[in-house]
Formats: sequence, structure tokens, C-alpha cells
Amino acid sequence: MKEICCWPPGYRAVMPERPVEIRRSARRRRSVTARTVDGVDIVMVPAGLPPDQERRLVDSVLRRLRGSRRAPRDDAALAARAAWLSQSYLGGRARPAAVGWSPAMQHRWGSCTAATGVIRISGRLRRAPGYVRDYVLIHELAHLLVNDHGPAFWAEVHRYPQADRARGFLQGWVWHEQEGPEQEGPEQDRDGAGSAGVPDIDPTDDGTI
Repeated sequence: MKEICCWPPGYRAVMPERPVEIRRSARRRRSVTARTVDGVDIVMVPAGLPPDQERRLVDSVLRRLRGSRRAPRDDAALAARAAWLSQSYLGGRARPAAVGWSPAMQHRWGSCTAATGVIRISGRLRRAPGYVRDYVLIHELAHLLVNDHGPAFWAEVHRYPQADRARGFLQGWVWHEQEGPEQEGPEQDRDGAGSAGVPDIDPTDDGTI
């Protein structure tokens, strides 16, 4: 029988960027494992461990789990992450021909060429939180299924449970770069037009974000 609970009040696990759920099982004797399901880190531990020992073990396994979510080092690792996301959230239906980093991409977060199945992700996202990179990958993967930004497309994107949170992060990033924290009220952009929109976030119909 499994006991499902969260951390006691006041306790913060290492790198608390997402919720943590502890599942204690009398069947489990020694091993401690962790996985992420719908944006929650689930840690399976043996029942009956002393609280201090349990916390040490949970912190250790979370470090390993979350360390694996650091920015993929190369195109092959990024492609592997995209494949995992497609399988986890899109039923494996989105199958890009290639996925890679684009150091030269400075004004968009990512792009998808539906005709060739090639996805490119801005190198700027190497320093973004993992859930934000995953959102951009999901966005571009969804373009392999729906090549526009209509309701069907956004229904696919929102299969990823942290989509809205990630969009908020990216909007804040763009605002900080374009306006700066000391600006107030609408300002004129570099072309003289009102800066009410954020092009990096407001996607166009060519499969970019």
C-alpha cells in the first residue's frame, strides 16, 4: 500500500522549481527513485524511513533528476529531449527530421519548417529554466501536427502542463530586454511603432515563436 504525501510545512527540497510529491511504499525496501509526471517530481521511497534519512535520500535523487534537465549540450541531446517530449505529451505523433541549436537566432525563440520537419531552437535558451526550453520545443513540435496558430494548435501545446508559466517567463524576459525595469507606460519601439506587443512571444504563421 502506498502513502502519498508532500513535504511537511516549512521544508524546501533542493532546487524547488517544481512541486515535489513523496510516495512511501511498504513494498519498497531500499531503492529510491524519481520521475516527473505532469510537471510534478514524484519520488518513491520505502515506508518507515527516519525523516532525516528520507530527506537526504530525496534531496540526492532530486539533484540527479533535475541535473538531467540541464540544457542539452549538443544537437543530438536536444533532439533526444524533443523525442521524449513528443512521446510524453503529444503521443509520439510529432517526429521532426532534425532538431538543433541556433546560436544566430536572436529575435525568435525557435522555428519549425513544416515542409522539411526541421526544428531550430535559439541558443539564448541554454540559460533558461528547463521547463521553458521544454515549452519552446513543445511549441515547435506542435507545428509538425498543426501548421498554424489556431485553436487546434494551442490545444496541442497546452498538453504540456507548464505552457502558460513558460510563456509568462518568456514575456518577462523580452520585456526586460526591450523596455528595462525602469520604463513605465507605453514607449516607442525602434521602428517608431507602439511597443504593445512582444514579437518573440506572439508567434506568426510561419511556425516560429
